[in-house]
Amino acid sequence: MKIINLKPKSSRKLRLSMTVYFSLAIFIIQAISIVIATILAYVFSSVGWIDFGLPSMPDLTELLIFMAISSLVIGFSVAFLTVKYPLKPFTVLIGQINRLAAGDYKARVQFGKRMDSHPAVKDVIDSFNTMAEELEGVEMLRTDFINNFSHEFKTPIVSIAGFAKLIKRGNLTEEQKSEYIDIIEEESLRLAEMANNVLNLTKVENQLILTDVSKFNLSEQIRGAVLLLENKWVKKNTILNLDVGEVEIEANEELLKQIWINLIDNAIKFSPNGAQVEIKIIEKENLLSVSVINSGSYIEDDELKKIFNKFYQADTSHSSEGNGIGLAIVKKIIELHGGEISVESSNSVTEFTVFLPKTQ
Repeated sequence: MKIINLKPKSSRKLRLSMTVYFSLAIFIIQAISIVIATILAYVFSSVGWIDFGLPSMPDLTELLIFMAISSLVIGFSVAFLTVKYPLKPFTVLIGQINRLAAGDYKARVQFGKRMDSHPAVKDVIDSFNTMAEELEGVEMLRTDFINNFSHEFKTPIVSIAGFAKLIKRGNLTEEQKSEYIDIIEEESLRLAEMANNVLNLTKVENQLILTDVSKFNLSEQIRGAVLLLENKWVKKNTILNLDVGEVEIEANEELLKQIWINLIDNAIKFSPNGAQVEIKIIEKENLLSVSVINSGSYIEDDELKKIFNKFYQADTSHSSEGNGIGLAIVKKIIELHGGEISVESSNSVTEFTVFLPKTQ
């Protein structure tokens, strides 16, 4: 990535031009005020409403002209010198914004205690620095995702090509052929899952209005998601405890299905062998809550804040089993339905709870 820093000469030029503009603005306002005051003083003195105690009108005219010119010169000089200090935060901020726009996400605004003591200036500085930190974090996650995804995408392709060549070459037993075909099938499904996740994320991110809403049995849908993941929980001897009753909901059936598959899959993935995964539904008058609870490693508070970010993986030991976008999809789908999701982790137990309105 190309980083373009604002040159010192450009920064000084920008600051000087802003100083001149503000000084001119103050000067023009002051000039108009002085001219009006001078005209009024002249008129009032001419008609005799005000007596300046001067011997003659020519002397008064000369005095007024001298006062006007002197005030204008002094006023512009003072404005030019004094306006530089209050403009400093804005010129520095513009310089850092240029750095940020050029791709330098380490740009930060820092002033002395006296400079950022004003509440308005402090709020602007804090907002900019927070924005820069968030952008830097997103950029790091994006870079990591590209690197990891490229590697994960390349690995099954190489594997498929290698085993396909072995089969094409021949001289294999039926048992070897069957084994190699199983590997090709497994790696192909892995590729399809990765591509599908990326497509799903793109789709839900660009979707602003919830469509295809229908009424269906939520409990049956969750049981169906469990069956789809049978191979995974059987392989790890996971004990599934379902307390889902018979509950109906009005929502987009296909989108909700992705929520349960992602959450249950994660619960199985991050649980030790032989552990229990609990799924329960609590029905209220106009609200449903679905909880997926699993035992396993504790998730730190700092990681909990980022867990729904795109491409973020709290447990890197399982990075080969996912690409960090499943929970981002979950959160977006829930938001489309006007719901919320929360996560708690303590004493080696992690609980995801989805809150959804019963009707849309």
